[in-house]
Amino acid sequence: MKNVIVTGGSGKAGRAVCRDLVAHGYSVLNIDMQPSTDPICPFYKVDLKDFGQVIDAMQWTGGKDHPFRKFRTPDAVVHFAAVPAPDLVPEDVTFRNNVISTYHVFDAAIRSGVKRIVWASSETTLGLPFNPANPPAYAPIDEEHPMRPESAYSLSKDLGEEMARQMQRWNPDTTFIGLRLSNVMESGDYKRFPGWQEDGHLREWNLWGYIDARDCAQAVRKALHVDFVGADHFIIANADTVMECESAALMKQIYPGVPLRKALDGRETLLSIDKARRVLGFTPEYSWRNAQ
Repeated sequence: MKNVIVTGGSGKAGRAVCRDLVAHGYSVLNIDMQPSTDPICPFYKVDLKDFGQVIDAMQWTGGKDHPFRKFRTPDAVVHFAAVPAPDLVPEDVTFRNNVISTYHVFDAAIRSGVKRIVWASSETTLGLPFNPANPPAYAPIDEEHPMRPESAYSLSKDLGEEMARQMQRWNPDTTFIGLRLSNVMESGDYKRFPGWQEDGHLREWNLWGYIDARDCAQAVRKALHVDFVGADHFIIANADTVMECESAALMKQIYPGVPLRKALDGRETLLSIDKARRVLGFTPEYSWRNAQ
């Protein structure tokens, strides 16, 4: 599986995914509306809301001297293009963009013969933003936590997971892997973390979670090769929190009524990555505590 289309390869997580795949020997095509600031692979401008453009992208060859010239059908599609968070544009714009573009990518990939799609779902499907008036059902949160979308953005991701389940059911030889990504951070973002340490409420909204963009890319690469056929989803977060305070103390301070399903070890994540570790072989390699 060496020829991969990445949608949204110009975004924060997408850049890391493209960089990681190229470094591991893949031929990668970034399809996005804007070229990447890290142009490590070919770029093709595509509006994912236009189904014809998406079909065209799935069969793009790039000319006789281009690395993709022998691959009219990619081996896999990594779908990261989206309005990336709530409240960036009006709710209906977020919803229409994310739902329609996800449908187009999934459908065009299947029509083009692609058997594996890895895509960016979101931690927000689980009820974010949390606060003491809207707490999680339990902690650490895992994939069995109730789906509680609280915005058009999180609803679009929830519906994307349902699309993946149903399209896979229609095409039982395909694989859809949704990655419920925590808040994506690049190394330059870590300079903000010291400013959060005096007030646990500042990052209560996602249980103090994050995912280093490089570990996000690792999760994608592992998902491309895991021996699995079907539709499934995984929480992808770093192994620690954004805080110096230990996780059990944070929960006692901010969410004292929320049941803990396990004893917490130090600053371990409250967004459980046990399933991703077990099934995908995902092991976070980066932390803000030793950022480089």
